[in-house]
Amino acid sequence: MKDINENELDFEKNIADDDSNETDNDINYELDDEIVEESGIQHKLKKLREELKAEKKQSQEYLTGWQKERASFVNFKNQEEAKRSERLSAMKTNLIADFLPVLDSFDMAFSNREAWEKVDSSWRVGVEYIHTQFLNTLEQYNIQAINTIDVAFNPMIHEPVKTIATDDQSKDEIVASVVQKGYQSGSIVMRPAKVHIYKYEN
Repeated sequence: MKDINENELDFEKNIADDDSNETDNDINYELDDEIVEESGIQHKLKKLREELKAEKKQSQEYLTGWQKERASFVNFKNQEEAKRSERLSAMKTNLIADFLPVLDSFDMAFSNREAWEKVDSSWRVGVEYIHTQFLNTLEQYNIQAINTIDVAFNPMIHEPVKTIATDDQSKDEIVASVVQKGYQSGSIVMRPAKVHIYKYEN
């Protein structure tokens, strides 16, 4: 009887041991699943980081491209504005150049002071006032007359029409008189002045 009870205890012990082993196996298996699951999350995170990095890179490229395009547009706009300003300036200069013969007529009328003084004073004052208005308008557009004598001849602003002999060497190539005024706008010569210049002859 005692032997049977010991056998039964051994049997039950073996079963318990088997259950214990199965439990340990289950735990190990569950840990393996967690590791696998954690590994899958890390893989997803890595993939998301890579995608985020790629998106950031692409966004930066878009931003850089947009900034370049914006800078190009600003440069283009500035260039067009500068061209427009130059065209307007050229148009104004050309328009005023068409009125230069009118100024020449005024100069011809005023050149003979004796005859001009004989004109009716009220009419004469009115014409002189119109002439002054004309000159003031030219000044507003930065247009000056080239009308100086006793200066060195400059082929850029002077057109010689006659030479006058002189024995004074210091007057050689000096403007003696202005036959027709020239006009310039800044550094741009609208029309050179027609002049007589001295020519030294020993």
